[in-house]
Amino acid sequence: MKRFAALFTALDQTTGTNAKVAALSAYFCDAPPEDRLWTVALFSGRRPRRTITTTRLREWAAGAAGFPHWLFEECYPIVGDLAETIALILPPPARDTDRGLAHWTGTLRAASGLDEAARKALVLAAWDEMDPTQRFLFNKLLTGGFRVGVSQKLMTRALAKATDRDEAELAHRLMGDWTPDSTSWHRLIEADDPGASVSRPYPFCLAHALDGAAEDLGPPTGWRAEWKWDGIRGQLILRGGGHFVWSRGEELMTDRFPELARTRDFLPDGTVIDGEIVVWDGTAPMPFSALQKRIGRKTVPKKLLAAAPVIVLAYDLLEQGGADLRDQPLAARRAALETLLAPLPPDCPVRPSPMIPFDSWTTLSDTRDTARSEKAEGLMLKRADSPYRAGRRKGDWWKWKLDPLTVDAVMIYAQPGHGRRANLFTDFTFAVLSGNELVPFTKAFSGLTDDEFRDITAWVRKNTLQRFGPVRQVTPEHVFEIAFEGLHASPRHKSGIALRFPRMTRWRRDKPVQEANTLADLQEMLKAFG
Repeated sequence: MKRFAALFTALDQTTGTNAKVAALSAYFCDAPPEDRLWTVALFSGRRPRRTITTTRLREWAAGAAGFPHWLFEECYPIVGDLAETIALILPPPARDTDRGLAHWTGTLRAASGLDEAARKALVLAAWDEMDPTQRFLFNKLLTGGFRVGVSQKLMTRALAKATDRDEAELAHRLMGDWTPDSTSWHRLIEADDPGASVSRPYPFCLAHALDGAAEDLGPPTGWRAEWKWDGIRGQLILRGGGHFVWSRGEELMTDRFPELARTRDFLPDGTVIDGEIVVWDGTAPMPFSALQKRIGRKTVPKKLLAAAPVIVLAYDLLEQGGADLRDQPLAARRAALETLLAPLPPDCPVRPSPMIPFDSWTTLSDTRDTARSEKAEGLMLKRADSPYRAGRRKGDWWKWKLDPLTVDAVMIYAQPGHGRRANLFTDFTFAVLSGNELVPFTKAFSGLTDDEFRDITAWVRKNTLQRFGPVRQVTPEHVFEIAFEGLHASPRHKSGIALRFPRMTRWRRDKPVQEANTLADLQEMLKAFG
């Protein structure tokens, strides 16, 4: 754990990309293979599940430190992070050991099968042989809250430097449904294992938001445009006689979309398609809220399959006949995709996402304005000669989204944030007017500057009407502009409406409560949204 703690400290103390790559590369050269494997897993989001509640951890830490419970609870919000609070208050360790990261992750997973007394003894013994940094990391693993400021792309670059292997090959190896229990460092990184790639997706090619005028991209003849659909980006893989569906977040979702099994009847083995998974009403995508009903289900009842059938709107062909097409230009890949899909019958659950013809950026801008009527979020712009690159590289692909919808709403509840913002009120509940009543309809916690959060925090402390645990009801006095990407009917909300991606864009100090939007305004927007 000492070596892993030293790595974490080195990464935490620099913002330089080269310094982070150097620290990671040195670690991957020197650490034991089992620790390297767990580091790759943690840095790619494969964290152990939480096995002990935070309530118990607070109690055990307070007892070990000789703190009364109330004093620990006073310290926690001041520090702002539970793992750090525990690491700081514990007495110095009684012994010094050098057990590795793999040992401690194994210990955590073993704790799930123990009774509470044994779990407590295990945790206390672990704390008693770690310094504060090691304790902090151990606590983060305990609570399932481990995060590190290193992207998977940066980690892959460091792996390539340490192992002298191709970065693109490593990125491909790290995709898929692997865990430290199902593989080893040698099998994952070093060994030649063609069979392991049967279900593995390719690293996704991602786009940047367009940060200027479309005209700045140059002549339109070198670009292709298509709708930016509001679904789940995914890859459909047909290899080895089976099919696999992967989300952009590297989650295997095959069982959640059983209707896509029929693609094996229509498409040849050795095919990989990049596209958008959407609920399809027979002629057009349905709102994202219809797809949400499918996302969290491991098994899908027949009624839901009938009410919310999915298809793949195909953007790109990444593999054909087992051959990797990613280095070919987009225009060639797209032509191959359309040739592949053209003879398929209408009941095939894969169809090409239509390309949008345009002869000028002005014409395309007018088309973009109609995106919501097409159930899309805007447009995707892709250079016709672009290869399919791994990750987000600026210049080839752009998201040209519609401007967000906005409403002016009244803040009625406030709650403290987390981490470095634990001393500030940052999480707010907002309401709209319905006659003389304020009806809550959404929450938001991002969009203000640090200075604005400090100002509103000072105001909340002076204008609290009631407390409900950490939540404070405040005087309905301040209006904020709330931006969002979409809305849908929701019987779970008092307003009957739920927003997609709400965030604060302005603190409307100039606007009185009486000029905030109304519930009727939201209902009209809902009708227009379809």
